[in-house]
Amino acid sequence: MADLSSKKREKLPAKDFGLPERAKTPEAKKESGNYPMPDPAHAKNAKARAAQQRKSGNLSKSEAERVERKADKVIEKEKNKKKKKKKKK
Repeated sequence: MADLSSKKREKLPAKDFGLPERAKTPEAKKESGNYPMPDPAHAKNAKARAAQQRKSGNLSKSEAERVERKADKVIEKEKNKKKKKKKKK
């Protein structure tokens, strides 16, 4: 997984977070618990972290489900890109 510095994280649009309502400001984007997903590796990690937080009672069921759906979309989008590249070759 690529390193995501606080500056890079701050520049991500809110839509690239699992819980975008928690990532509206640059300061909020630096906080933990909003699950940045700029790539599939971070999306997989976000799914795992959200599951942990759900299990420990720090995340509601609906929030955990939203993070999982968003992560699945990011992962699927990357798979589709790779399939298209293979077809072009």
